[in-house]
Amino acid sequence: MPAATDRADTGADLGADLGARVAALGPADEHRLRRRIAGAERIGDDARRASTLEKIAGDVAAAEDRLARRRAAVPAVSYPAELPITERVGEIRAALESHQVVVVAGETGSGKTTQLPKIALELGRGVLGTIGHTQPRRIAARTVAERVAEELGTTGTDTVGYQVRFTSRAGEDTLVKLMTDGILLAEIQQDRLLRRYDTLIIDEAHERSLNIDFLLGYLAQLLPRRPDLKVVITSATIDPERFSRHFGDAPIIEVSGRTYPVEVRYRPLVDDEGEARDQVDGIVDAVDELRREGPEGDVLVFLSGEREIRDAADALREHAEQAHVEDLDVLPLYARLSAAEQHRVFEPAAAGAGGSRRRVVLATNVAETSLTVPGIRYVVDPGLARISRYSRRTKVQRLPIEPISQASATQRAGRCGRVADGICIRLYTEDDLDARPEFTDPEIQRTNLASVILQMAGAKLGPVEDFPFVDPPDRLAVRDGVRLLAELGAIVDGDATRLSDTGRALARLPVDPRIGRMVLEADRLGCLHEVTVIAAGLSAQDPRERPADRTDEADAAHARFTDPRSDFLSWVHLWEHVRSGRRELSSNQFRKRCQAEFLNFLRIREWQDLAAQLRQLSDELGLTRNEPSAELTKELGDRIHQAMLTGLLSQIGLAQEPPKDPRTGKPKRRALVEYEGSRGARFAIWPGSTLAKRPPTMVMAAELVETSRLWARTVAGVDPAWVERAAGDLVTRTHSEPRWSKRRGTAVATERVSLFGVPLALDRTVDYHRIDREVARDLFIRHALVLGEWNTRHAFVARNRERLEQVEEMERRARRELAVDEETIVAFYDARVPEDVVSVRHFDRWWQKAERRDPRLLDLDPAALVAGEAPSAEQFPDTWTSGGLTLPLSYAFEPGAETDGVTVDVPLAVLGQVRAEDLAWQVPGLREEMLTALVRSLPKNLRRSLVPAPDSARALLARLAHDGRPRGEEPLLPALSDAVRRLSGLDVPVDAWSVASLPAHLRLTFRVTADDGGAVAEGPDLGALRRRHAAATRAAVAAVADGAERRGVTSFAEIGELPRTREQRRSGGTVTAHLALVDTGRAVDVRVFDSALEARDAMRGGTRRLLRLAASSPARSLVRSLDNRAVLRLRGAMTAGGYRDVDVLAEDCVDAAVDALVATGGGPAWDADAFERLRAHVAARLPAAAAEVLSRAETVLGEAGQVALAIGELAARPGGTLGPALDDVREQLRVLVGDRFVARTPVARLPDVARYLRAARKRLEKLPTAPRRDAEETEVVHRVDAAYRAQRVRSAGEPRTFDRDGYDAVGWMVQELRVSLFAQEVGTAGPVSEQRIQKALAKLT
Repeated sequence: MPAATDRADTGADLGADLGARVAALGPADEHRLRRRIAGAERIGDDARRASTLEKIAGDVAAAEDRLARRRAAVPAVSYPAELPITERVGEIRAALESHQVVVVAGETGSGKTTQLPKIALELGRGVLGTIGHTQPRRIAARTVAERVAEELGTTGTDTVGYQVRFTSRAGEDTLVKLMTDGILLAEIQQDRLLRRYDTLIIDEAHERSLNIDFLLGYLAQLLPRRPDLKVVITSATIDPERFSRHFGDAPIIEVSGRTYPVEVRYRPLVDDEGEARDQVDGIVDAVDELRREGPEGDVLVFLSGEREIRDAADALREHAEQAHVEDLDVLPLYARLSAAEQHRVFEPAAAGAGGSRRRVVLATNVAETSLTVPGIRYVVDPGLARISRYSRRTKVQRLPIEPISQASATQRAGRCGRVADGICIRLYTEDDLDARPEFTDPEIQRTNLASVILQMAGAKLGPVEDFPFVDPPDRLAVRDGVRLLAELGAIVDGDATRLSDTGRALARLPVDPRIGRMVLEADRLGCLHEVTVIAAGLSAQDPRERPADRTDEADAAHARFTDPRSDFLSWVHLWEHVRSGRRELSSNQFRKRCQAEFLNFLRIREWQDLAAQLRQLSDELGLTRNEPSAELTKELGDRIHQAMLTGLLSQIGLAQEPPKDPRTGKPKRRALVEYEGSRGARFAIWPGSTLAKRPPTMVMAAELVETSRLWARTVAGVDPAWVERAAGDLVTRTHSEPRWSKRRGTAVATERVSLFGVPLALDRTVDYHRIDREVARDLFIRHALVLGEWNTRHAFVARNRERLEQVEEMERRARRELAVDEETIVAFYDARVPEDVVSVRHFDRWWQKAERRDPRLLDLDPAALVAGEAPSAEQFPDTWTSGGLTLPLSYAFEPGAETDGVTVDVPLAVLGQVRAEDLAWQVPGLREEMLTALVRSLPKNLRRSLVPAPDSARALLARLAHDGRPRGEEPLLPALSDAVRRLSGLDVPVDAWSVASLPAHLRLTFRVTADDGGAVAEGPDLGALRRRHAAATRAAVAAVADGAERRGVTSFAEIGELPRTREQRRSGGTVTAHLALVDTGRAVDVRVFDSALEARDAMRGGTRRLLRLAASSPARSLVRSLDNRAVLRLRGAMTAGGYRDVDVLAEDCVDAAVDALVATGGGPAWDADAFERLRAHVAARLPAAAAEVLSRAETVLGEAGQVALAIGELAARPGGTLGPALDDVREQLRVLVGDRFVARTPVARLPDVARYLRAARKRLEKLPTAPRRDAEETEVVHRVDAAYRAQRVRSAGEPRTFDRDGYDAVGWMVQELRVSLFAQEVGTAGPVSEQRIQKALAKLT
């Protein structure tokens, strides 16, 4: 136990000791080791804790050794006396001791870059932490490191090191570390407090690059947390107060730089005639001019890029060779040179034959402030520089060559006044200089803020709005930048501080984010080469020139590069053309060819440079560049366009319909197609585009330019599906009309997809469960499970459907809702089906397992489906029996529909056997409602006694039931009138009931069906159906008596035996076919009828025709038997009977005699033997019978003549008051003897006809003395006759049910009524009255 205590005490002492030792280390080691010590002290096991602390002690000792080594490595510091900063070293040292931040402002060449690290070393900085010294350019970081090491005498050691991209010459013993500002920015991600450094020198801050602004902002945040950190900001004398204010009014120390006067000469690039000169020629001339100034001093030429430097170098060397100048060294200076070549610039000039050689240094603006090239006395300033700038028009970051600012021009001129009087030749005018801006805009103000935000997110610098920039960007620009990053898929959920995988890759590409996005996608799609070419072209100025005076020539020259599919692909064709030209031609020949083809040589070079830079960047990222394709196939073109699209999503457009001519309403010819673009923009394709004449439906544009209108330049057609796929979550999807799809077996909706307001898909049907599972599940349950709208064979579905159909049938019959509401059934399924079942596919997968556990889980309970009292089968039967037929009944509860109510299915073959009167009683369940409606249909004077109608209907129904009605085939309306009379004594005429006014559902619908059960026709009027389908009905009935029909029969022997009927059992009952002989004039046919009445009437005529053919006619002998007086008498009277001569009358008499003899001989006959007996009976008695008929006809005609004579006499009387009565008698005369009356009047009725005519004559005798009475009695006769005629016409319209004998009998009753009213003294055949006639008619209904 004591031993353990000793170890614990020892561990505690060791920890305390280590803590004290660590406090003396540098910030990085202190932070690292303190965390380890704290972790060790949390270890519970004493032995392990002590062991860990001992290991840490070893690391602390190593750190102490490293610190001692660093302290010992601090070199002696001295300052070159010739540098202006040397005079201010003490002031700078004092400021740095007393302030955390110091701003040192001085001209280039003042020595601040090389001497400030030495001042910091002299103050003891660089030991506990490294002195970090940033430079805006790699070449400056490397050369400054070498110069400082040289001055400190530490060359060959790690005391002064440097780090640039891909190269590091710094270690743990480095005291001063030169690096690019991008390196320090990247280190922030791993070392947020920059503990590795105790001093930071941010050099050339006046350049205000993005990296510098990021560092200045971050340091402003960091310094309160690192009070031990010293920061020195160096700047040219360009507004150093801005930096001071940014760091809380930090002290500013100004260091003078220029010591010798500089003469400025302006040599603009124009010749004597005002024509523009080539820049290279201007540089050559300027160097010649400066050489003439004297042999001493080097020349510094500022150029905008590497290619310009090479061209100028070639031209100067060629010129020197031609001019035999041997003491001229041309030295390029740019970042991509090797270190050895860069060193040559800073080495003393080589000695020549006549002294030292003159150097011409060709440099980019790296030599403007970052580096001081020794020995420079002369400067040539073309006034141009390549400056990164964001183009709002093209929406890409570009590096255009543009005029420098006044401040940059001053900096360049100052480079030649360091060692002696200097001369600066500016290749532009003084007026041009004065018109230029005073300062170069900070990079943050000329950069797409998407790049800024992307880099900040990559460096984890926090939201751009909260970052302490020296010059904060505009908030609207920030918003646009965030929007662009979201469009490119670089950030997550619109959060500008959270990068996606794409965003992290873009952050590593120091190019415009749009271009970077295209490059990344091209790598994925395997078209990186082509997209690099196009992206570089879009980032540079178009090299294709189109002089106003030679547009046709230029267009023709450029036509070879065009591609009808896309303006983008034209860049690829142009690239291949240029590349082949560069390989085949010399530089000078290539220049001339470009000029001849209207291509700008300098822009071609700029394009190639940008493409090379993009290739280098993509190689650094490890992207795979495809080999150039020999042919731009459609598949490759599509991949190129899809890659380009990822960077141009906000620059798409959908073609709108062209405007229509107001006169014709048709689209105008050659109308400009307008496109609906992002966020409401409307544009058209630039007329110079290859797609202008055949505009695609959807396009993407590299840029939108507004002149007279908004034009899209560099366009290509795109597939909306590409856009939707590339945009991902950026698209807006609106869904409407959620509905069930039986075909898909799932809920669907109509989807509209748009991107920034541009429609991509309209009326697309999509599965709704991916959008709203709850609604989709509800639709599935309601439509599939409840309504059965799905394709399935599950057994429970059939069982439930059968149960629901039974309830629905009950509802149709009872005409009220009986089933529980839909929500009850929905709740049933909802409680049993899992929540994740949202479609048929989901259901089938679940039910496959659930059915095994409980096959009846989803079976509906029949009793639970009915909410009210179910109707009985007695109230609503399935069939109706009538006349031996059993007819199916069906029920519909569809108010307003033609088939609402009860429908009777009538097979076509039995259509003639059904009597509508038999079905008029309705089914028992609807009878009370029907009686109520009939009571309400009565005239008011009758209805008044039967109110309230429902009570009367119930009473009538009870009365009818009490009387056992309906009895057999008893008609409804007479029974109803009788029941009313029995109940209340009220006499309701049968015709007072208005069946026609019954609601549709209380009137039967008759559906005529074929043998296969299909509907032939339907409607409420059975008679109309019979008439319409009479031929079809006869054909159906004839099929029952198949083979029995015959044509052209002249002898019964040909028939043999004629069956009266043939029957066949069919659905609904027995189909009876009635056979009969039909008179066709000279023969008879055997035909089939579906009505016994029609067959009876036809059989009479057919029997008469066969008998006339079988027996000789006595007509001629009958005429010959008449004497002349008789013939004359008949001829005088025949006119009233409609006969032309006596022969026709004789023939009718023979026919009438045959009919009478058939009746007395037991006819008609149905077989050959019976017919022969009938024929013998007729033949033996026919002459006498015909003579008797003629005698009776003569009597009738005589009476008719007397009536006609009496009518004439009365009509001749003056006054004319007897006209109506005379007209009535004339009509009676026409009915009785007109139209060959003998042929249509039974022989037994001929004496009655004569009696009726005598009664008419008696009436005429009385008429002059009693016209009023005659009129009253005429009114009675007319009323009865009208009812009779109307009913007969209606019944005759239905030949199969028309009882001709019955109606003829009523007709004779009407004639008897005339006798009883007008000439009672003549006498009637029996009792007759209006009521008797009405009853007789009622029996015929």
